[in-house]
Amino acid sequence: MADNIQDIPISQLTSKQKLDGGIYIVATPIGNMKDITIRALEILQNADLIVCEDTRVTNKLLSHYGIKKPMAIYNDHSLERDRRKIISKAESGEAVAVVSDAGTPLISDPGYKLVKDARERGVYVTCLPGASSVTSALVLSALPSDSFYFAGFLPTRSGSKENFMKEFLSIKTSLVFMDRNSRLESSIKVIDSVFSGAEISIIREITKTFEEARNGSAQELLSYYEKNGLPKGEIVIVVDTRKSEVFSEDNIDDMLHTLMENIPLKQAVDEVVQKTGKKKKIIYSRALEIKDS
Repeated sequence: MADNIQDIPISQLTSKQKLDGGIYIVATPIGNMKDITIRALEILQNADLIVCEDTRVTNKLLSHYGIKKPMAIYNDHSLERDRRKIISKAESGEAVAVVSDAGTPLISDPGYKLVKDARERGVYVTCLPGASSVTSALVLSALPSDSFYFAGFLPTRSGSKENFMKEFLSIKTSLVFMDRNSRLESSIKVIDSVFSGAEISIIREITKTFEEARNGSAQELLSYYEKNGLPKGEIVIVVDTRKSEVFSEDNIDDMLHTLMENIPLKQAVDEVVQKTGKKKKIIYSRALEIKDS
């Protein structure tokens, strides 16, 4: 008897069958090749066409399981005519499997318009659940998961990133962001500025050899990465905003008034900057206005 599922030929795991015409959204592994369901393998084995983001990436998965099927590309650069071609195949009775490079299609991946148009045309659409970095990161973060908000990829620039995060100030829950490791330091600083006091979890390389979840305050994480270098690989950030402090202009003015009654202006400014994470130039300017008034 085979020791594990990897030793069992795919022909023994799946059955050859004619699938109904339609679009099958198939979740694929996010790292470990074993993280795929038997049903997903069966659909890929019996599909007439596999639609993917990158044939090179998907071919690695198919080759690993001995599957050979025609493939077509559908990604962020695809046009309406590409969608029409795919949908017309499903309408003609072909089974079209849609996969992303990793994880569940349509979650921060292309495919939304394809599924929307297919459903509007009455094409059969179904989903095969499976691996997702979003839910996996939430579980690994050890932060509250009774509710969460997935906000997708963070903007590239710090200014845009800060404005983007401020949209979630009123949401007290676990926020889930995707990010690049090269921008992680900037992201942590912005999180600290917007959600002062929040606990942050940095999760990387989910299901892979160097999987890691590291929790702490912004300052603790920045100090760790300064000593050990930024992590490599795919990054998911989870932020627990339930205990974060939100500082309004009125809060800051009150803090400055109180501090300036007892300590010099410069020292008061430094304390407010440290507590709120706001830019020193802005706090100093406000302190001068309060002093002059």
